[in-house]
This record gives sequence, structure tokens and C-alpha cells, in this order.
Amino acid sequence: MSDGLVDLHIHSNRSCDGDHPPDELVGFAAAYGFRAVSIADHDTVAAYPEAVREGEALGVEVIPSMEVTTLFDDREFHVLLPFVDWEAPGVARIIERTAETRLEEARERVDLLRRAGVEVGWEEVVAATNGVPPLGVRIGQIILDKPQSRRNPLLAKYGEPENRNFGPYLFYRDFFTEGRPAYVLKRHLGLVEVLDLAPGTGAAPVLSHPGACFQRTTRKDLVALKDRGLVGVEVFTFYHTDAQVAEYKRLAEELDLVPTAGSDFHGRIKPHIAFGALRDGRYWMVERLRAKRGNGA
Repeated sequence: MSDGLVDLHIHSNRSCDGDHPPDELVGFAAAYGFRAVSIADHDTVAAYPEAVREGEALGVEVIPSMEVTTLFDDREFHVLLPFVDWEAPGVARIIERTAETRLEEARERVDLLRRAGVEVGWEEVVAATNGVPPLGVRIGQIILDKPQSRRNPLLAKYGEPENRNFGPYLFYRDFFTEGRPAYVLKRHLGLVEVLDLAPGTGAAPVLSHPGACFQRTTRKDLVALKDRGLVGVEVFTFYHTDAQVAEYKRLAEELDLVPTAGSDFHGRIKPHIAFGALRDGRYWMVERLRAKRGNGA
């Protein structure tokens, strides 16, 4: 049966920027009537096998996944790996190499922030992220959560009522983007390299939020990536406008890519995204991805 709600892109507190433990997320999924969900934490599979066991207990299919940060054509691209075998050697290679580059990037960011007049220490960043290499938005949140940050004129605007909910994202824009005080050249794994490794992990690679401003995915990109093993594209996501949803749905149909749905739920760091708010995912998406897993078809 192809019916039933699914969300193929949620994050637990095993990500550096998620709030809820895996078992709690699966409980949310059961309460909201989801047939299947996929916890796709940033560059880690630490939610597994715990999440799968909880899903079996509550009657929710939990599809193992992860979200890998990569580079393609000088842009940052995120790729989901639903159905990943979290114990596969290829997964360990992806995680180890990603962790190395992420830690280097984060250390440099923290050093540059201190030079720019922002009070933050590397040790406090590590402690706040449970040792998981931190994303820039998470570093911003750590800084803005500090009481002393409210007294720093450089950071005052992020506490203003109209900015408070999106402070970490505004901080990222103002400090970490190209040309800003704490910009660091990205050294992520190549997306093509991850796609080459994916078949050995059993995964069915799906491009996350293709219309995000940092990706700006084109038809040419999708054609090239499909040739290297991409099997799906996240069409339904809060990153997209209605026009983008329509365009990426059209491209998915044209290129025989599986259109998927993912809320990218994190918790407090994305207050505009509530669990269960995205209702476009259907179980046929899972079935189509499963048919393509591990073979790059």
C-alpha cells in the first residue's frame, strides 16, 4: 500500500544543531500519524540503531539516513542517504573525512570571530555540540545564547524582537558568508565522491532542498548528478516557494528522479518549522526510493 504520511528529512540531537533525542522524534511521528520518517542527521549516523528499535516498538517505519555536506561546482550541496547501512565501511569513510574538514573549518571560524570582537571559546563550542563538528548556524546560536553577548554592540541587533527567532541565521549571514569577518574557505567532500561511495552503503541518494540560496540547483546540475548516481530530489521542503516546488517537481518527472518531501525539522534552531507541519510526503516516495537503493538506477 502506497498511502501514509512520510517525512524523509528530520534531525535529532545527534546532529550538532538538533534538540530532540531519536526516541522522542519517533514518538512525535507516531503521535502525528506518520507511517515512516527518516532521521537524517548532519554527517553522522549516531541515531542508529536506537531510532529503528523505537520505530519497531511504536509502529513507525524509521528509514536510516544521514545528511552529508558536500561541494559541487564551487557550491555547498547537501545530500541525503536514505536506506544507508550505518555499519558500512563507506559510511565510516564519509563521516571521518567530513569530521576532519568540519573541525578545521569550525576552529578557524572561532578564531576569526574572536579576532573580530566576538567572545567565544573553542572549548565551549565543543561542549555545546557533544563533540559533533559544529555547523556555522550552531556556532551562532551558542554565541547568541550567552548572556554576555547581549552587551556586545556587534551582536545587539540579533536580540531585537524582529530578529530574535532567526538570530543564528542572520549571524551566519553577517559573519560566515564570503567577504565577512569569519569567512572560511569550505573544504567539504566532493558531492560526486559521496555519490560514488553511496552504492556500497545501500543508500538511495537524494539531493536536499535544491532551491536553497546556497545551492541554486539547475537542470544541468541535476542531469550531471543523476549520471553519477543521484536517484531523488527533495521537492517538498520549507526552503522552497510554491514556484520552486512546481519547477523541481517538473524536473524530477522529466529526469526520472524520485520527488521526496522533508521538513528539515531541527527544533529551536528552526522555530518556523514545527514537527509534522509538512504534509506532502507519501509512502510511494519510500517505495520508489527503495526500488533504486544501492544501484544508482
